[in-house]
Amino acid sequence: MSERNYFEQRNYDCNIKLRQLLKELPLICSEFFLGIENRTLILTRLGYAQDLKIFFNYLCKECAEFTHITNIRQFGYDELKLVDTFHIEMFLNYLTAFEINGTEYSNSEKTKARKLATIKSFFKYNYNKDRILSDPASKVMSLKLHDKAIIRLEVDEVSRLLENVENGVGLSERQKTSQIKTRTRDIAILTLFLGTGIRISELVGIDVSDLDFNVNGFRITRKGGNQTILYFSDEVASALLNYLDERSLNPLLDSEPALFVSLQNKRITVRAVQNLVKKYASITTPLKHITPHKLRSTYGTNLYKETNDIYVVAEVLGHKDINTTKKHYAAISDDIKRAAANRVLLRNKNQD
Repeated sequence: MSERNYFEQRNYDCNIKLRQLLKELPLICSEFFLGIENRTLILTRLGYAQDLKIFFNYLCKECAEFTHITNIRQFGYDELKLVDTFHIEMFLNYLTAFEINGTEYSNSEKTKARKLATIKSFFKYNYNKDRILSDPASKVMSLKLHDKAIIRLEVDEVSRLLENVENGVGLSERQKTSQIKTRTRDIAILTLFLGTGIRISELVGIDVSDLDFNVNGFRITRKGGNQTILYFSDEVASALLNYLDERSLNPLLDSEPALFVSLQNKRITVRAVQNLVKKYASITTPLKHITPHKLRSTYGTNLYKETNDIYVVAEVLGHKDINTTKKHYAAISDDIKRAAANRVLLRNKNQD
């Protein structure tokens, strides 16, 4: 049997997790997950399972009609028919602040909206299959999501970020000890983010064999599983080649396919990449909460400024819906807003 690549292994692990969750969910959920398998991603189904577990636990612990059920596995179609719009609306209210096994949780508007989408999908499926007589979730109004300020790095901030990684500015003595070992790798990671706009999962999944410096291109697996070729600049190529030269000096990595590896000589994790971005960005721009996705936004904004073509930006970033691109990358930029601010005069400078 051939060795699984990063994405195949991730999907395999998610399938195992989903099977374990299904053993904790009501038996009526099994048909739902089987029915949506061919039109959803495993990551989507795993998220649905986690959302439904919280929903059924809420019903059995907080709603008088269902408190006689001591194990949500016993929640059947007869009980499902008793769930109404009020139960679902109260669940959304419950999500604002709740506790599970002594741990407190709170959900943002976006997270609540995702959980509502899960519930709507679940009830719609069962209604279409004639398992229930009505669809109460369809009557619940969608949540209004307030737009948040789009945070990106300015040109000077990008330069300072890379310089700080290179020089270790602002790091503690302990952090500097580690930074000396990972500096070249970290510069390559941040340069690749800022120079191509790839997603964090796409970056983590890159293998050395995916790179082709003859064309300055690399193969990535997009969200959804499709593969595509992206291209990078000479500046990005230089950072990658410097890292590969250093990587080649470690004989323990001869059989490791992953491009970016940890100090344990294994493929770097999503969490590790998030932490390194947070570490360096908090030093460079302490007032901005910079994540790998914000680096993607930075690239998208710069690409739009250079091309003024929203369709090119959508294609490079892998957006299926052009409206997503328009919302995030065609917005008025900070430099335009700053310039506009100086155009409004409160007093006439020529006035005596």
